[in-house]
Amino acid sequence: MNDMLIDLDDLTMYLRADGPQDAPVLLMLHSLGTDHGVWDPQAEVLSQYFRVLRPDLRGHGKSSATSGPYSIEGLALDILSAMHRLGIRRAHVAGLSIGGMVAQALAAAAPDVVASLVLSDTATSIPPASLWRDRAKTVRLSGMTAIVDGVLARWVTPAFLDAPETQRLRSMLLNTAPEGYASAAEAIADADLSTKIQGLRIPALILVGDQDTATPISSAKQLADSIPGAEFRLIKNASHIPTFERSQDVTKLIQHFLCGHLETRQEST
Repeated sequence: MNDMLIDLDDLTMYLRADGPQDAPVLLMLHSLGTDHGVWDPQAEVLSQYFRVLRPDLRGHGKSSATSGPYSIEGLALDILSAMHRLGIRRAHVAGLSIGGMVAQALAAAAPDVVASLVLSDTATSIPPASLWRDRAKTVRLSGMTAIVDGVLARWVTPAFLDAPETQRLRSMLLNTAPEGYASAAEAIADADLSTKIQGLRIPALILVGDQDTATPISSAKQLADSIPGAEFRLIKNASHIPTFERSQDVTKLIQHFLCGHLETRQEST
């Protein structure tokens, strides 16, 4: 494992790197209010085949929490800048929730750098905008504790609420900078990537938990229909963060997609 801090203009970005340095690069982008650790179960397995890079998005984890406004396109440019700084010409990109929106924006802005997409529990837009703006206002006024119980109830199924993994999700959420969370939430409120991803010709795998109410099955299917040839897979007994709740299922699906269907060659300088 290798911890990295990269200076990108107004942002100091943290990245965790796992796997062989000469392996194909897999970027994994986390969800709102978590950090790179939300992909831990998958990275443990996939780092046998890939150079797995997991950044903390702006305002999250160990990356700096700059003041807003943020945008999904701006968060994607952060990732693109980090790729340039690290000499990565091309990478497979996985994204969860807002991370999936950032992955879509990255592919739309720079399709040549994205070898494939894995988009989990995400969509081209996540309405209602009022929910995200209300959340932003709440955490700025009252901190992260004011939203934690309501958010966790959307992240996992009731049967998983008392699991140790859910307590770790709670810690990630509580440790997120309120301004980073609020600005990213407002970015979701303003985002609509439906026209940006039209015409993408990138292999894609779309995953969604069958009990996800934040980005429901209908939104995931609409996303899959927007990318020609995209594979769609439903994750049973899971809500919005299946990377923890159904970790083995998610890992197997991603591994099969990347290792079984795609040529994985070194894409960094």
